[in-house]
Amino acid sequence: MKENEASSWSIEDSKRLYLCEQWSQGYFSISERGTALARLKGRDLDLDECVRELKGRGLDTPVLLRFADILEDRLGAMGKALGEAIEEMGYRGGYKAVYPVKVNQMRHVVEEVLASGGAVGIGLEVGSKPELILALSELRDPERLLICNGFQDRTYLKLALMATKMGRRCHIVIDRYEELALCLDLAEELSVRPVLGLRFRLSSRGTGRWTESSGDASKFGLTSSELVQAVQTLEAARMLDRLTLLHFHLGSQITDIRAIKAALREAGRTYCELVRMGASMGWADVGGGLGVDYDGTKSRNPSSKNYGLQEYANDVVWAIQDACDHAGVEHPCLVTESGRASVAHHALLVVDVRARHTRRAVGPVSVPSAESPALLKSLYEVYESIPLQGRADVALEALHDLLQLKEELEASFCLGYLTLEDRAEMDKLYWAATGRLMELNRNQEGVSADLATLPRLLADTYYCNFSIFQSLPDHWAVDQLFPVMPLHRLDEEPTHPALLADLTCDSDGRMDRFIDSSGEAGVLYLHDPIGRDPYYLGIFLVGAYQEVLGDLHNLFGDTHAIHVSIDVDGQVDLAKVVEGDTIGEVLGYLQYDGEQMIGNVRKVVERGLREDLLTKDEALAYLRLYKDSLNAQTYLDGPDS
Repeated sequence: MKENEASSWSIEDSKRLYLCEQWSQGYFSISERGTALARLKGRDLDLDECVRELKGRGLDTPVLLRFADILEDRLGAMGKALGEAIEEMGYRGGYKAVYPVKVNQMRHVVEEVLASGGAVGIGLEVGSKPELILALSELRDPERLLICNGFQDRTYLKLALMATKMGRRCHIVIDRYEELALCLDLAEELSVRPVLGLRFRLSSRGTGRWTESSGDASKFGLTSSELVQAVQTLEAARMLDRLTLLHFHLGSQITDIRAIKAALREAGRTYCELVRMGASMGWADVGGGLGVDYDGTKSRNPSSKNYGLQEYANDVVWAIQDACDHAGVEHPCLVTESGRASVAHHALLVVDVRARHTRRAVGPVSVPSAESPALLKSLYEVYESIPLQGRADVALEALHDLLQLKEELEASFCLGYLTLEDRAEMDKLYWAATGRLMELNRNQEGVSADLATLPRLLADTYYCNFSIFQSLPDHWAVDQLFPVMPLHRLDEEPTHPALLADLTCDSDGRMDRFIDSSGEAGVLYLHDPIGRDPYYLGIFLVGAYQEVLGDLHNLFGDTHAIHVSIDVDGQVDLAKVVEGDTIGEVLGYLQYDGEQMIGNVRKVVERGLREDLLTKDEALAYLRLYKDSLNAQTYLDGPDS
C-alpha cells in the first residue's frame, strides 16, 4: 500500500509496532495526532513540537534531550520500592542509595541526580581518582555516603582519608588485599581512623553481557582467603572496629533474577561471618546490576530483564534479613548502586534523516525485447507472475527461481555474454520482483525462513545526522539494543523496512538490530522521509554510559544537550542548554591550535592570490568560511542552512 493511500493504520498500531508501552515505563507514548510524547509530572510534552521549537532557537539536530523530571521519578521509584519492602518485612537496618558516577559523569547529570535524590539522601560511588576528585566537589552534604571503589594509589587514599577526617561519610572499599597495608600506613600518618569496606569476589555469576564482572575469575574483589587475611590484618592493627561494610558487584544489566538471588544469599552469609569474626560491620552494599528492559520483552534477553523493580527490592531485603536472622546478627543498612536503572530512561537522542537509499526505487521495469538474453526474459516472466500468486508455497518457488536466475545472469555478465545495460535491467527486475514478494507476504503468519529474509534484503538505508561511535557506542561495541521511534507521522503506516546509517565513513556506523516483540528484528519500519519537512527519529533510553563512552571517530563530537523540565508554573523549561563540540574544540582535543591552523591556511590563500588563482574577494570569503567552520558544530548544517 502506498503511504498516501487511505489506510486503517492507527496510533495503536504504532504503539504495537514500536513497543513504546512495553519499554517506556510510562514515560513515553504517542499522541492522538501521531506525535511522540514524554510524560513529565503528569503533563504530556509533544517531542516533535519540542524539537521544532529548539530548531527555531538555532539548535539543530542531532540533539540529546535530558528530562530531569524522569530522573527524579526514577530515583523516587527506587527509593519507594526499597522502602516498601523494608516496611512490609519489618527490616530494621534502613536503606541508602549511591549513584555510581561512571554511568554518566556529565556535570549536569550528577548535579540533577544529587538534587533529585535529595528525598532519599542519595550519595555517590566512585571508581577512580578523577571520579573521587569530582565527588569531593559535588557531594557537599556531609551526611550523604561516598563509596570509594577502584584501584587506589597514595593520592587517592589520602584524599579519601582526609575526607573522613573532615566528617564526610566516606567508606574506603578495599578491592585488592595489597591496598589494605597502604591504607593503614597512610591513616596512621594522617592521624585518622578510616571507615573501611571489603569487596568480596563472589563465586556466584551474573547473567547478560557483563558476566565477567563476577565469579571466581572476576577482575575485582577479595577471595575468601583474602577476606580472612584482611580481618586478621585489621585485628592486629587494632582497626577491626573500622571494618563496617561488605561490598559486592555482579555486573551491569543483570537479566535473570535468579542470579541476583544467588549472589545475595552468598553475600548475606559472608556478611554474617565477618560479624562473627569480630568486625563492626553495619553496612551491606549490594552493588549495581539492576537491569533496564530496553526491548520490552521482560525476558532474559541481553537487552531485557525478567523481573521488576519491586521484585528486585523484595529479594534484596529478604535475602540479607534472612541470613542475619539465622545468624542472630543485627540487620545492616542496605546500600544500592543502581546507576543504569536510575539514568537510562531520562535521555533521548533525536536525529534527522538526511537521505535514503533504496534498492526498490531503481526506475521503471521494461519488457525485454526480442533481442534480450533468454535469461533476462525468464526473469521477467517470474516478475510478471508474482502479482497472481497468493499461496506461500508458490511465492517461495518464485523466490528460488529469482535467486537462481540472478546467479546465472551475474555469471554471464562476468563471462562477457551480457552488456552493462543488460545487467542494469537484471537489477531492476530482480529488486522489483523481490519487492513484490515482500509485500505479498508482509504480515502473513508462518512465512518460510527464506521469505522472512526479504525485508532485511530489501531494507532501505536511512542516512541520519549523527555518529554511532559518539552517541551510541554500546550499540556498536556490545550489540546493545535501543528503542527507536519516529517523533511524528505515527498515525501513518510505515511501509519501508529500514536500516540506519550514521555520518561516519566506517561500515560499522549503522544500526541494523532493533527491538521487536520477539526480542530483536533486523529492520525497523519507517515512513518515506522524502519531503519538505525534516523526518525526526528518537533513540530512547540512552542516559546510561553512552555519553562518556563515546569517541571521536571522524571527529564528530558531542551533540547539543538540552535539559527539559516542567517549572513551578507547569510550563516547559528549555533554558538549560549545553552546546555541543565545535570543530575547533574537537581539533583542540587532538592538540591542534586553531590560530596556527588559520595561519597555515592564510599562507596557502596568499600564494593563490600571488599566482592569480583567486580574487581578493574569493580569498576573503574562503578565509571567513574556514574561520566560521572552526566555530561550527561537527555535524551537518541544518537542511535550510
